[in-house]
Amino acid sequence: MQNECYNKSYKVIGEDKMNILLCGNEKVFDGAMTELISITNKTKETIKCYIFTMELTRIKSEYTSITDEQIQFLNKIVKTKKEENEVIKIDVTELYEQEFGKCKNENAYCTPYTLLRLLADLVPEIPNKILYLDIDMMAQKDISKLYNIDIEEYEYGAVKEKYGSKLLKSDYINAGMLLLNMKKIKETKLLEKARELIRTKKMLFADQDAIYRATTNKKLLPRIYNEQGSFKKEDSVIVHFCKRLMLLPYPHTENFKQWQIDEIHKELKCYTFDKDLEEYLKWKEQYKNRVGEMINE
Repeated sequence: MQNECYNKSYKVIGEDKMNILLCGNEKVFDGAMTELISITNKTKETIKCYIFTMELTRIKSEYTSITDEQIQFLNKIVKTKKEENEVIKIDVTELYEQEFGKCKNENAYCTPYTLLRLLADLVPEIPNKILYLDIDMMAQKDISKLYNIDIEEYEYGAVKEKYGSKLLKSDYINAGMLLLNMKKIKETKLLEKARELIRTKKMLFADQDAIYRATTNKKLLPRIYNEQGSFKKEDSVIVHFCKRLMLLPYPHTENFKQWQIDEIHKELKCYTFDKDLEEYLKWKEQYKNRVGEMINE
């Protein structure tokens, strides 16, 4: 349902839930599961999670849409927390091919699925306020604290990029968390301009660069809403398991995700989300058994 105006709190007139946007293919299932468990374990608010997906096997055979069975299982998980919670799959294959098919940034630093958030203004189901999150994030605290922020006069709220704000521009953002004001974005044509950049200019950090360059008016938010470096800060609301640059014992990068539990324990010394991840392992085992039963039928 499209709405015309905002309350000063997170709630849009006519809305009584927090809207979340995730993007990815069949392989993001573990990320979506862990992330949604962490979110729903820490809020009393109703969440409505949209997942943009697509099939792009013309590039790689593993680029397949998240399955209906996976969506159904995610729905089962979130509804155990609150019956009104919901996960909705939106296949944007046709839109992607129309806007980005074989463009200059299709094989950018990450996968083509990073571009899907740039289609949000073209999908009628997307409400006027929605929180986009990368699939490698975990909620350490109630995200309603973030969703509650007033962005009525801004296109979006975001946190500075840990490295880019020092090496590129002082206000360069990390696009892994975007609190989106879709009404304003449609007025300024932010995503329309970003898509044009993606089609015409080769960029190092394609989606992130395009959003930054196309921005008219953003609200910079505290780092607690997209913590990109430390896993031990007690005030962090969202922790981002993104690629990190390490200088010792020699310069290298490390890129461990939250569902790689042994690695985040051993390498990152991160035990913050153990309760969420223990629950994830139980659900994952249940899903494996369910898939096995379906195969045997």
